[in-house]
Amino acid sequence: MIWIRSFLIFILAGLCEIGGGYLIWLWLKEGKPLWYAIVGGLILALYGVVATWQTASFGRVYAAYGGIFIVLALLWAWKIDGFRPDKYDIIGAAVALLGACIIIYTPRGSVG
Repeated sequence: MIWIRSFLIFILAGLCEIGGGYLIWLWLKEGKPLWYAIVGGLILALYGVVATWQTASFGRVYAAYGGIFIVLALLWAWKIDGFRPDKYDIIGAAVALLGACIIIYTPRGSVG
């Protein structure tokens, strides 16, 4: 059950980072109102808090999160932004996700 909690925290962190960044992107690149940037900045700050809910060490959490971020970013781009990932995007994301799972979920002698 611990891995499920950890995975859900990664998902929430990713949604905060990608969602916050996307709002700032819309403000800067597509001329959306300033409040997009303000809300985006607040959501990005929340991402920093959510990541601390993981039990592993900072370096391990952020290294593993990188792989999960890749998958979430492609899913976001596909579902929200209309980008269609090709087979190489999918293969790359699968490799990154496998690496993230090895980093964060491999049993070790000590936690962290």
